[in-house]
Amino acid sequence: MASRTPYLVVVVVQLLFGLAILSASIADAQLSESFYAKTCPGGVQAVANVVNAAVRSDRRSAAGLLRLHFHDCFVRGCDASVLLSSTPGNTAEKDAPPNFSLKGFGIIDQAKAALEKTCPGVFSCSDILALAARDAISFIGGPRWRVPLGRRDALVSHAFEANSNLPGENFVHRTLLKVFARKGFTESEMVVLSGAHTIGLTHCSKVTPRLYTYPSQTGSDPYLSSSFVAAMKKQCPNTRSTANRFVLLDSSKGGQTFDVNYYSNILSHRAVFKSDDALLFTQTGRDKVKALSKSQSEFFSEFGAAMEKMGRLGVLTGTRGQIRNRCSRTN
Repeated sequence: MASRTPYLVVVVVQLLFGLAILSASIADAQLSESFYAKTCPGGVQAVANVVNAAVRSDRRSAAGLLRLHFHDCFVRGCDASVLLSSTPGNTAEKDAPPNFSLKGFGIIDQAKAALEKTCPGVFSCSDILALAARDAISFIGGPRWRVPLGRRDALVSHAFEANSNLPGENFVHRTLLKVFARKGFTESEMVVLSGAHTIGLTHCSKVTPRLYTYPSQTGSDPYLSSSFVAAMKKQCPNTRSTANRFVLLDSSKGGQTFDVNYYSNILSHRAVFKSDDALLFTQTGRDKVKALSKSQSEFFSEFGAAMEKMGRLGVLTGTRGQIRNRCSRTN
């Protein structure tokens, strides 16, 4: 009997894994673009109105809302856990180091407040997050993808889960691929989703190690274009006072245009992060970067498809979770 134990363990593990996949598929199938048609007609447009006004006022908000959705979905699934505030007994995701620079919480709160006036207790914060990311990117001329609705909001949020699930700016290809593969994404989809770095900002503190303290004779990363290093040093002097100064991830066209220039930057050794350079590590990755750099229509189509897929990660539906009255705390 003892010799059968390992086999039985494997069978049980496989069964549980299969049930988890089946459960996720069932929840996924319950999402629908018309979910609020009867319970909150006009709700989807209300979110768009708030988002469009915010992005019109500050174009940089688009990158913030896109990143907020991404950071939510990669931790526990698309359940608005990233919006919950810490409590005396728990440090929430938003207070984990990878999330210190997240922006857009106020915009989500505005959208939720607007919905609570007309459809109280109906529209989830997680659905607002998914819609806001799509609407913001579409507003600045990026792709527009389907957003099936019906997600419910998480009851818990833990900082340690953000630390272990989110990709970092210095990840090598192997680690980056593992993080995306855990969420069900292929290498090609990883390259496509990384294209989000065509917009947005980062702090100089994330850049200066490659400019001044890299283990090389010059102190700069020799992989980077020398002209890019010179330009970045002007924007980010190696001083403590400028560590929190913002720098564009893609400086072309004002830095807030959703286009394929990000991929051109990678190929010309002008990408800000090491994780961007890592996309070229394999031949398949390099080929994908080259293909996307030449076709905005291909990038838009594949980015939209990958975002729709991401928006279905680990969703809560039915009676799981709740519909929060305020996005920053549970009811």
